Amino acid sequence: MPSLKKRLPLRIGTRGSPLAITQAIEVRELLMARYGLAEEEVSIIVIKTTADRVLDRALKDIGGKGLFTKEIENSLLASDIDIAVHCVKDMASVSPEGLIADCILPREDPRDVFISGNYRTVADLPLGAVVGTASLRRKAQVLHRRPDLKTVIFRGNVQARLNKLQRGEATATFLAMAGLKRLGIHSHNWLAIDPSEMLPAIGQGALAIQRRVNDGVVAELLSPLNDIHTERAIACERAFLATLEGSCETPIAGLAEWKDGQIAMRGEILRTDGSEVLVTSGQCAPADAEALGAELARELLSRAPDDFFDWKIQA
Repeated sequence: MPSLKKRLPLRIGTRGSPLAITQAIEVRELLMARYGLAEEEVSIIVIKTTADRVLDRALKDIGGKGLFTKEIENSLLASDIDIAVHCVKDMASVSPEGLIADCILPREDPRDVFISGNYRTVADLPLGAVVGTASLRRKAQVLHRRPDLKTVIFRGNVQARLNKLQRGEATATFLAMAGLKRLGIHSHNWLAIDPSEMLPAIGQGALAIQRRVNDGVVAELLSPLNDIHTERAIACERAFLATLEGSCETPIAGLAEWKDGQIAMRGEILRTDGSEVLVTSGQCAPADAEALGAELARELLSRAPDDFFDWKIQA
């Protein structure tokens, strides 16, 4: 690709957490291997986001999920970086105007992991135990199963949350298996939760590479890295999220997977206190992934009472 040489070094924008850096390095190594680039020809630019700076409040109180990506996307729009690496689950359901995330890497394990020093499962926790999580989805899911439990906000990177648990700030917490695997963190005492028991966040385990819409060189560069199986599954999940108008203030979960050449999607919405959950599922041809996600979301919205979500307008 002769035009690529004129663009070097290629600049990858990322958050500064150990996991984010690990993910950016993964993308750099993919690009180096495919195009024969030297390490100095693919640089990693760390960009501090609001979500990383403010750790003592819930995301919904400081502006929502987009705070994981806003500063990085602004840098991309300003051409200070060439591509951005995001966890799909941290992204808003629609990219800002001028940007597109049309390169999705093969998905890592999407499951949640239950982590506790003394207990193996949520069912094992003692009455009134404290669970640490910053996720409204996980909070609603755990309270749906165990309304007696108490929850506290656990924010920060993976290591910070594990340290909080070790200090006794909670009896248990949840982390994404994908992040633990990418960081090489493991314990035989931790239990991965089957999605049939606890659906993950939309996009959990998947990485998206975002670019400027009008950057043809980067579009050509990234196209071979896109994993069509993951891309189709994520398209279904994100259409589900977008139709629900979901955000970090909305307990939404879902997972789309390939089964016998079809996309099979299961999704759910929950009341924020976990008192009620509505579940849906369906399958389709891969080309119809977005349509299926939107259809399942509309079906849930038709069943949800007007007060199901905080953001729904009262009748």
